Parts: sequence; C-alpha cells; structure tokens
Amino acid sequence: MGHAGMAAAAVRYLRADHTVEALPRPELRCVREDERAPVDQGEFRRVLGSFASGVTVVTAPAVGGEDGGAGPAVVGGEDGGAGPAGFACQSFSSLSLDPPLVAFMVGRTSTTWPRIARAGVFCVNVLSAGQAGLCRAFAASGTDKFAGVAHDAAPVSGAPRLAGTLAWIDCAVHAVHTGGDHLVVVGRVTALGTGEGAEEPPLLFHRGRFL
Repeated sequence: MGHAGMAAAAVRYLRADHTVEALPRPELRCVREDERAPVDQGEFRRVLGSFASGVTVVTAPAVGGEDGGAGPAVVGGEDGGAGPAGFACQSFSSLSLDPPLVAFMVGRTSTTWPRIARAGVFCVNVLSAGQAGLCRAFAASGTDKFAGVAHDAAPVSGAPRLAGTLAWIDCAVHAVHTGGDHLVVVGRVTALGTGEGAEEPPLLFHRGRFL
C-alpha cells in the first residue's frame, strides 16, 4: 500500500467512491456529565498561550492532475476543491533523527486535512517574521488560499514550496494517530532545505498575536 493509501486508511476519510469528508468532532470525556471538568477550556487556552510557537504552512499537491501540473507558478486552490491544499499550522515539531521524522497536529474537523491524506505527502513551509499575512491567508477557510502566492514544487512530493520561507521539509505520511479532537500526523522526511528567507528571523505566535 502506498503512502496515499496508508494515510487514507488510517483516518478513514475516503469512501469507496473516493469522496472526502471530515470526521465529526469526537465526543470524548474524562469526567461524567454531573462532574466538574478538571480544566476550564478558556483557562487551558490562556495558559498554553504562554508557550511561543513557530508558524508553518503545511501544503500538499493536487491529486489526480487537479491543477494541471505546472512548474514554478502562482496557482489557486480552495478547501474541499481542486488544486493544491494548505493550512497554517503552529503545532509542528521535529520527532526523530533516525529515521528522520517530523510531526504536526490538525483538528479532526479540518476540511484541508482529508486532501493532504488523499495525497499521502506534504511539505512543511517554515514562515519568516515578514510572512504573518501569508499565515492569515492560509488560516482562512473557504477561500482561494494560493491566489497570488508564489511557489514551486517540492522536489519529491511535488507539494507547493512557498517563496520567501525560512525552510521547507518535504515529507511522506508515515503514521496518523488520534489525540482527542486532533490527529497527530507523523511525516517521514524525504528532502529538506533552507529557503530564500533563511537569514530572516522566524514568525512566532505568542498569547494570541504574532511576534
């Protein structure tokens, strides 16, 4: 089974007719309905927001020739539609040196993740401090995220490699694990390098704002 088949089977996103739909938000509880939740969700967000994180855009190529397969280009694509896929992601980290693995987390209700699962490959684009606007564009839902965005194809996956980033990591989906209302996606690194903005400071997110 190839990477695409493994990813699709792992998250059960693909029906027999190959249509894709997001998983419902899971009903997961550690306490009974009549018990007080151990942690308030608002407090959880506030405290965890103290941890500054880097910001990335995870992209995947169009599947089955959806975008016509150009080289370096400016190409459009929408959530749930044809063309390449992408979303802004703060929850990215390195995982293993041998073998080279990375990981990111994505909500189980994401409309972009099923398209990445279908492709079975992805590219992590590490954003520079001047790319906050690019992050906001890829954080939006139901829009043409790639409109006006210059990119070329990552060397192995063919996923969009965005211009002006600090670095890029080309990956194949290695494993997918459930984690509450999110999925933990493990990628096996197939190629990587620094980008045009390698000498710039990184884009950071801390307490609800970019630094």
